[in-house]
Amino acid sequence: MSTVVYDAAVLVAADRNDRRTWAEHKARLELGIVPSVPAPVVAQVSRSPQQAQLRRFLTGCAVVPLGESEAHEAGRLLGKTGTADVVDAVVVTIALRRKATILTSDPDDIKRLVRASGSEVAVVSV
Repeated sequence: MSTVVYDAAVLVAADRNDRRTWAEHKARLELGIVPSVPAPVVAQVSRSPQQAQLRRFLTGCAVVPLGESEAHEAGRLLGKTGTADVVDAVVVTIALRRKATILTSDPDDIKRLVRASGSEVAVVSV
């Protein structure tokens, strides 16, 4: 696994101090793999400045801004699938651009968006 994109479930687990999530994240960092987190995923999970674990976890990640071209691509995927979860579509868009594995708790919806893109990326359930 050369690069990964974290969906909200990974950040929620880290915020809850899930040991497995932290151990896997640390192992990636030690291998030189810097996980990507789309900015809308951060918005979906961030609720308070008191989320110290979340903020500490994100220091080891590359938070990817949502630009206009990514927003249009995510919208195109939503249109093709008839779905409405913007964050899932952004996760897929960022992963496709980076040729990254997606770590998610919602593999069915993510795989549907990946199929609609006409491209391939790995989707791993967490």
